[in-house]
Amino acid sequence: MEKKIMLTGDRPTGRLHIGHYFGSLKNRVKMQDEVDECYILVADVQALTDNFNNPEKVRKNVREVVIDYLSVGIDPEKVTIYIQSMIPEVAELTVFYSNLVTIARLERNPTVKTEIAQKKELFGESVTYGFLGYPVSQAADITAFDATIVPVGEDQQPLIEQCREIVRKFNSIYGEVLREPEAYLSETKRIKGLDGNEKMGKSLGNAIYLSDSEEEINKKVMSAVTDPSRIKKDDKGNPDICMVAYYHNLFSTKEECENVCAECKAGTRGCVACKKQLAKNIADTLKPMREKRAYYEAHPELVDEILIKGTEKARKKAKEVMAKVKKAMKLDYFDQ
Repeated sequence: MEKKIMLTGDRPTGRLHIGHYFGSLKNRVKMQDEVDECYILVADVQALTDNFNNPEKVRKNVREVVIDYLSVGIDPEKVTIYIQSMIPEVAELTVFYSNLVTIARLERNPTVKTEIAQKKELFGESVTYGFLGYPVSQAADITAFDATIVPVGEDQQPLIEQCREIVRKFNSIYGEVLREPEAYLSETKRIKGLDGNEKMGKSLGNAIYLSDSEEEINKKVMSAVTDPSRIKKDDKGNPDICMVAYYHNLFSTKEECENVCAECKAGTRGCVACKKQLAKNIADTLKPMREKRAYYEAHPELVDEILIKGTEKARKKAKEVMAKVKKAMKLDYFDQ
């Protein structure tokens, strides 16, 4: 039976928030017990595609992201956590794969097109080679570890399909060397921001972070968008357009959610009381994560040890794959 090898990761551009938790982190904690090998990369090189002028930000957030992983229950004994830039084989594969993909194909990638549109303020009309080639470097990340499963959201599916195309093209020329990965779709759709925006993020100021204190959570929840037509406490509201009700569905029990919606529609509970209950539930959910995070923040040497050990293991695996790739490409000049 073929080994199940999972690869996933995040760009270290900031702390992880509850959107990451529901969108991917919970899945990773679950799947670390369901696969034969699990790799999580801290994608610092890819973070530089749109943070090239702020390397200190990327460097600082490497440890922050790893601590977030550990705080939600990622087990370094089961998962190999490594730093992307410390695996030169990935950069080498990226160069090889760049010969198999046309500029036109990259420009047609829906995910790339969307992200370029979102980065107009950064790039203007001048998109960098690194940003446009993101799918190529991601294909190198995946294939360098023989990954068979890659958990992604629906918006990332085009990137996995492009990786599969690269694998097929490579294998058609050089023989059956690379594995073709499968996308594993998250059951949870992207979590909306507190302001109702479809995207949650630091730049939008609408995110609750896994490391937020109770005070920060209370302050943010109190700013959450509710039914704009509900002015007075006893006005009847519409929970379907209220972000507080939306978040109750994520952090409250089914019974609490039903009560919240019923009382909102009847106008028997005000928004302030509803928000206070939600803030408490969020704080209670995140409390064990904050406590675990505090432990690793107080012991940075443990985080470094996990990264050093994980990166060494990942490098060994990538070297094995690269040896097969170079042999197939007739680039193993002195190994014969």
